Amino acid sequence: MSDIGVLSAHVLQGFQKELFTRLAEAGHGHLRPRHGAVMAYLKPTGSRASELSERSGQHKQVIGTLIDELERLGYVTRQPDPDDRRAKLVMPTELGRDQMAQAKRLIADIEEQFVHQVGAERFAAFKEVFTEVARTYRR
Repeated sequence: MSDIGVLSAHVLQGFQKELFTRLAEAGHGHLRPRHGAVMAYLKPTGSRASELSERSGQHKQVIGTLIDELERLGYVTRQPDPDDRRAKLVMPTELGRDQMAQAKRLIADIEEQFVHQVGAERFAAFKEVFTEVARTYRR
């Protein structure tokens, strides 16, 4: 049996491949898994880059580069933060909000496939344990 690192990598790679293939079919073909470091953590009301860095575990420079890419692709804009005019908020555009809604729907669908594969009770237990283990690596 493979170790948890190998198993986690297989799950992540398979999950990302399915999610991003289906997102492409839904009109979001320019996005790549790396963009998830921003899009998966972006609040509909906007987020600061430092927040995205902290939540995703990615370096601020990486997040800055991804925000630049997503801005060029039309998924986000930078706007002054009303709480601190010196700071910028990364805001999803209409295209970004559509991607966020599509991703939420697709993730639920993918998880439902797992439920059918292993049963609702086993999948719920797996997700609970996996969440607990993942907390070990959260900042």
